[in-house]
Amino acid sequence: MPMYPRLVRVPGYPVYYDPRVDSNYFFYDGLYWVFQGDNWYASSWYNGPWDMVGYYDVPAYVLRVPVRYYRQPPTYFRGWHADAPPRWGDHWGRDWEQRRSGWDQWDRRSAPAPAPLPSYQRDYSGDRYPRAVEQQHSIQSEKYRYQPREPVTQQYYQQRVQPAQQRQQDQQRQQQQTQQKQQDQQRQQQQTQQRQQDQQRQQQQTQQKQQDQQRQHPQSEPQGKGQQHKAAPQDQGQDSKGAQQGKDQKKKDEERSQNRQ
Repeated sequence: MPMYPRLVRVPGYPVYYDPRVDSNYFFYDGLYWVFQGDNWYASSWYNGPWDMVGYYDVPAYVLRVPVRYYRQPPTYFRGWHADAPPRWGDHWGRDWEQRRSGWDQWDRRSAPAPAPLPSYQRDYSGDRYPRAVEQQHSIQSEKYRYQPREPVTQQYYQQRVQPAQQRQQDQQRQQQQTQQKQQDQQRQQQQTQQRQQDQQRQQQQTQQKQQDQQRQHPQSEPQGKGQQHKAAPQDQGQDSKGAQQGKDQKKKDEERSQNRQ
């Protein structure tokens, strides 16, 4: 499907088909349905990827679509009434007929309303078409709120959507863990910077104390040295005076000795 199909409702059925495509292509209960190679396939997006659905599980309203709306009917459809559904029991056997008993009996007045068409997918074609299941689910969860009623459709969404949601949760968990690691690293860096700032503050306080001590006792050491220098001349003067007195005393002693002689 190169572009979004032009879906038209099958009269009286909650099913859509595209009369312009060369394939057995339908839309029902929020899923696209394709019958090809005697197998049924389903997808939540108009161009797949497609999952095969067992013929025991195909919704009854899809099986009830008249033969005339199959744009590429298989050869064994030949001879079947165009306005009646395919004779699936004749083709798939008695076991299928017993398990799906009553599939072709229904009250048209009690038919459910058709699911809304996911027309938002019209904006996604060519290179813009999302191939990844996660991307498809992300877009669909934002733009398509329909809740399926068929068990097979619900199971399809659980198998496709829940793993995608789990992957998204795992990715979010990984992102949160990465963010937590980054926050821890930033906290460690901040703590390291705080310790460095504390050390610098302590060094500054120590230097400030030393400067304050020097400012309070600036002349204590020079005064001691000055007193020593001053004391030296006094001591020298006293020593000279004592020597002179000794000389005078000696001279007197000599004169006294001469007088006696």
